[in-house]
Amino acid sequence: MSENVLRVEDLTMRFGGVTAVDKLSLDVNRGEIVALIGPNGAGKTTAFNCITGVYEQTEGKISFLGEPLKRGTTPDKITKLGIARTFQNIRLFKSMTVFENVLVAKHMRMKQNLFTAALRLNRAEEKRVRSEVEELLEKQGLLHLKNEIASNLPYGLQRHLEIARALATNPQIILLDEPAAGMNPQETQELAEFIKQIRDEYSLTVFIIEHHMDLIMRISDRIYVLDFGALIATGSPAEVQSNQRVIDAYLGVAEDA
Repeated sequence: MSENVLRVEDLTMRFGGVTAVDKLSLDVNRGEIVALIGPNGAGKTTAFNCITGVYEQTEGKISFLGEPLKRGTTPDKITKLGIARTFQNIRLFKSMTVFENVLVAKHMRMKQNLFTAALRLNRAEEKRVRSEVEELLEKQGLLHLKNEIASNLPYGLQRHLEIARALATNPQIILLDEPAAGMNPQETQELAEFIKQIRDEYSLTVFIIEHHMDLIMRISDRIYVLDFGALIATGSPAEVQSNQRVIDAYLGVAEDA
């Protein structure tokens, strides 16, 4: 039996009189690539925001590695638990270099405190962390760009860097919010291979929101489909593609990414 990494039970998120997510339940198991799809406004990013502590859900329970996440747990604490994410709109430190962006993420795992930092007692750990950043950048094919300012990178490489920065937090699961947004077909194809590569190389579990159906159908083990905040279908890519409710709600219309 596969180990459950993330479980969402009856997740509901209301904003005033609007129900953005309505009793959503789903499971993501270790090593899977699981997708959450649906039209714009279906509640996908809201669900991600609840899972990662950006919002405190109105109702429902979220569990990670079998342990319930306490309501009100902040995003930084959730990241330290092992849940990393990227955003629909790239959120790099644009004035920092490639190296510095990843180093900031690595610092979340350092054991330093104000005392050791003030007395510079953490030099060995800092040296180790910097070495790990270089190793990560090398593995991701970004080492030659380590001194480049993040905002100067092409769009596709900025996406790549954002994922590399998430990897620097040593996650168990990574949540990708529309990582192919704004990419051309070649970049999208390369992204699909990259996601499978990091899943295998880092023994990761991947939970992804995406509008590019070619990418989703190519890499996903299972798919959940939302419409107006409610779950309308789940299954393999083949099952979802042939589901009439999904076709009516989403797959049968032009992409609105």
